[in-house]
Amino acid sequence: MLDNSDRMRSLLQKYLSALVLMSAVSSVASGQPWYVATTGSDSNAGTLSSPFKSIEKAVSVVKGGETIYLRGGTYNLTATITLSKSGAENTVISVIAYPGEVPVLNFSAQTQSSGNRGLVLTGSWWHIKGISITGAGDNGMIISGGNNNLIDQCSFYRNRDTGLQIDNGASDNQVRNCDSYFNADPPDNDDADGFAPKLTAGSGNSFYGCRAWRNSDDGWDGYLRGTNDITTTLEYCWAFENGFLENGTDAGENANGNGFKIGGSDDKMLMHNFILKNCLAFGNKSKGFDQNNNRGSMTLYNCTGHNNGADNYRISQALAAGKALTLKNCAELGGKVSIGTFAVQEKNSWLTPFVVTTADFRSTDPSGATGPRNSDGTLPHIEYMHLAAGSDLIDSGVDAGLPFAGTAPDLGCFETGLTAIVPESSDLQVLFYPNPVTETGYLRFTSPSGGRCIVRLFDVTGNPAATIADLQAEPGGNTLRLDFTGIRKGIYIYEITINSERIFVGRLARTTN
Repeated sequence: MLDNSDRMRSLLQKYLSALVLMSAVSSVASGQPWYVATTGSDSNAGTLSSPFKSIEKAVSVVKGGETIYLRGGTYNLTATITLSKSGAENTVISVIAYPGEVPVLNFSAQTQSSGNRGLVLTGSWWHIKGISITGAGDNGMIISGGNNNLIDQCSFYRNRDTGLQIDNGASDNQVRNCDSYFNADPPDNDDADGFAPKLTAGSGNSFYGCRAWRNSDDGWDGYLRGTNDITTTLEYCWAFENGFLENGTDAGENANGNGFKIGGSDDKMLMHNFILKNCLAFGNKSKGFDQNNNRGSMTLYNCTGHNNGADNYRISQALAAGKALTLKNCAELGGKVSIGTFAVQEKNSWLTPFVVTTADFRSTDPSGATGPRNSDGTLPHIEYMHLAAGSDLIDSGVDAGLPFAGTAPDLGCFETGLTAIVPESSDLQVLFYPNPVTETGYLRFTSPSGGRCIVRLFDVTGNPAATIADLQAEPGGNTLRLDFTGIRKGIYIYEITINSERIFVGRLARTTN
């Protein structure tokens, strides 16, 4: 039986392959895999060599814990596909693009109508990954009442209403590393957003690493009608050039054109509690971050607004009793800011002593923002709005519980000096920073379940070096502050385990000041 040192030595010998293997194991559900291909037949067995032709056929036979693989190519569809079955926490139903291929669900044969959606998800505990949805007569996809679903690395474009909408009480859904663009609803162009957790949406929905651009109405729309006092969270999301059509022309007088419309309601009384972290809004027709009469709490940490047509930030109307507006470490350039006097503000770029100019940024050219994502689905690196060396916005923020690499957080959505490690696993995202680390490091990760979390260091020979964390992890996002003062200079492998199961292994360097 291998002891801990032998186990880690073996792990080090297979370091790169271990990362790939963990991704594959975590993303593939147990049980029968089913396959669908444009060249298949529904009379086939649904195997890799004998695939089904229709997604509906695969959905009719799939059970909890099983996976449907969609082969690449264009599926020309006329009827809405409804996913009404439900999995469970430990038996998720998956619909995943076959590795290395891109399935496109093309609904362009539908007429424009509120009943002609592309994909309707009413079930719970689904994982949908790597699929493109285009041309629907209304929403490209709507999560209607479904809970605890994960929509991962999908694209929604040229649909004739919102790309992805969450409605009808749907709660605790995650949308991760998805794009929504060129959605428009002619002739008025007044309702097609990129992403919309709105109307009767439930609480606990979240977006991470998503982009919304050139949608005829808004990038994100949180307008409520029929539900109240819900919470939505956005992290590392970009909204830009909304309120314009695909060809860059103005979508018209009915198109709002906000980047992040964080609430609102017909009676101007409903509360949508919005949390935005490290979000970027630029070049939108109207406002970057817009309250839109929302009466709920709004929290904005390390966000950036640039060159929006009206205000970069407009959050000025009174809130409901017990609700709060908090902005910390936010930045803006080339626009206006309208913030209510009731707001709690700390270290925002429009406050004393900061004077912001283009010289504070490496680039103010957003070229590349629509570029291809990294192979793991994460946002592309762009120099745009990253802080330039010597800017007084670097290390000038206040600790808001988010990753930072220097003596204090930077202002704005891009933190100088962070190194991201994000495996392809559908259930895990890991960020260790800074790397190299000196005395204090931070480990941010998502956990599919809660439990005892241990973070161990091993040297390059596989011998245990230190246990740097032993605590209770929560389901979802966790951020650990790690003390390296007693760790010698060198290269280390770090291992994260939850309830004795290894969920990630990565590499870091320890240096001295």
